[in-house]
Amino acid sequence: MTRTAIEARGLGKSFSRRGGWALRECTFRLPAGRVCALVGPNGAGKSTLLALVAGLLAPSEGSITVLDGPTVHARSRIGFVAQDKPLYPQLTVAETLRMGADLNPGRWDPAIADRVVTGGKLDPGARVRTLSGGQRTRVALALALAKLPELLLLDEPMAALDPLARHELMGALMATAAQQGTTIVMSSHVIAELEDSCDHMLLVGDGRVRLAGDIDDLLAAHLLITGPAHDSNGAVSDLGMSTVVESRTAGRQLTALIRPVGPLPHAWQTREPSLEALVLAHLRSPSAPALVLDPISAPAVSQETTA
Repeated sequence: MTRTAIEARGLGKSFSRRGGWALRECTFRLPAGRVCALVGPNGAGKSTLLALVAGLLAPSEGSITVLDGPTVHARSRIGFVAQDKPLYPQLTVAETLRMGADLNPGRWDPAIADRVVTGGKLDPGARVRTLSGGQRTRVALALALAKLPELLLLDEPMAALDPLARHELMGALMATAAQQGTTIVMSSHVIAELEDSCDHMLLVGDGRVRLAGDIDDLLAAHLLITGPAHDSNGAVSDLGMSTVVESRTAGRQLTALIRPVGPLPHAWQTREPSLEALVLAHLRSPSAPALVLDPISAPAVSQETTA
């Protein structure tokens, strides 16, 4: 059984001879079977990373292996739904699914495709060019899921869907992951949606991996603390050797997200952050040291790197 879905070492991609890097020095490992949230601001490199994993782009530096081998050898086992949902506009829904079956002999489950499409009450004879954005999303997801991929890559898959359809299709995705053991990497700006569905996270900012690891481990590595901004002598409150990801002062109170090192020197009020608080703090503080956890070789050990 495949133990590693994606492994990147020093991965980078430049689209310019002058050194305009979309990704740079990305090193991480995604274990197989995880449902991974890929988060970051617009322009951070998320779509570029997914295209590299899918084999649609070649790295400019570093290396990437997918499903324990070169990307070119894994393409038949990868499902990819790009942000613009590229489909042939002149084909009907039925013709599109038939094409998917023809292109994936031995790996196609028509029942899955039919379930996703009929859930949206799509007319099989309707041409793709007449479909709404949400309906095209259904057809693209049907193609990706019905080929029974070992690795499913989704770039903002639910953006064009209404809340009810989002809930239904997220349920279908999670059922697929559980039943087939599929590894899913899903980019989205809706953190609450990811928090309910994902157990692993990659946070990308400025073309670099800022956080990587199982969500429970990443949350456990951080503390959200509150307390007086200054001690009784007027000095700034001491946080010891802890890594400060973000700190904010409102009046006399300090609130900070930290990675604690040893006991804190004062009696701070502490609690584990929510996933939303963790993500937002790192997005607001792009210069904070990166944290990459490797749950395969060392579940409880982290590797901190500086920006």
